Amino acid sequence: MAQHITHGYKALLAEANSEVETLTVEQTRAAMESGGAVIVDLRDPRELEREGRIPGSFSCPRGMLEFWIDPESPYARPIFQEDKKFIFHCASGWRSALAAKAAQDMGLKPVAHLGGGFTAWRDAGEAVEKPKLWNKHG
Repeated sequence: MAQHITHGYKALLAEANSEVETLTVEQTRAAMESGGAVIVDLRDPRELEREGRIPGSFSCPRGMLEFWIDPESPYARPIFQEDKKFIFHCASGWRSALAAKAAQDMGLKPVAHLGGGFTAWRDAGEAVEKPKLWNKHG
């Protein structure tokens, strides 16, 4: 028997986007420049290697987010205890909307996400830190 999804990804995204602040590329850059924000890159390591990253961003694979945020988790990361604004991003803004909502639901604040994700950042001509190339000779 086939599954019948009653609350699909479009509904989840609509809910997340109605509850979480969405920032433009310009607003994200300004938050970075002010020093009061942590840019959290949710993309997986293969995406980072292939496309690069926003300079100064913190990499947190989406699957570890809740564990890294919670200070009671054995996987907790101190960066999520800082008194800063957390701006999440992924490739296009879908994972980051859901992640920002999850973080906000956990009590992390303030949080936001970059509308359009890394793609919007790169396409706006903003700085991209290129991945380090692997040494193929050892």
